[in-house]
Amino acid sequence: MEREISNVRLYAMRLVFLLTFVGLAPSAWQEIIVPAETWEPFYGVAIAFWAALALLSIMGFLYPLKMLPLLFLQLTYKLIWILGVGLPLWQQGLLEGAARELAFANGIGVILDILVIPWVYVARQYFYRPIWWFSGQEKHREPAN
Repeated sequence: MEREISNVRLYAMRLVFLLTFVGLAPSAWQEIIVPAETWEPFYGVAIAFWAALALLSIMGFLYPLKMLPLLFLQLTYKLIWILGVGLPLWQQGLLEGAARELAFANGIGVILDILVIPWVYVARQYFYRPIWWFSGQEKHREPAN
């Protein structure tokens, strides 16, 4: 499968996974290991999510195509944050401080994800391939390489 993807694209994906790890791991894991205070439940979910995303990004760095769904997750959550949190704050003139920094970081992340995701490969692997429950096969089998 990697023959379909250029080395430049694979290294770009690895770079995004590396940036995700470097950007999230220190702050998320420091907060987990040495919490500054007791967390509110939703703050704890965010920290746990970022810590997990950072760890899984190591696997993405090593196996970028196998961990491609992680880039989908990252793209999706950042777009949802921008549209659901950042945009309303901006419209009300309240996008400042940490929210402004998050909006900028998420915007850069969305752009990078869109640029590095191999969209033709995604279309072939996820949309054009028959899905087992529609094709009548009992279970989905990966093609032999």
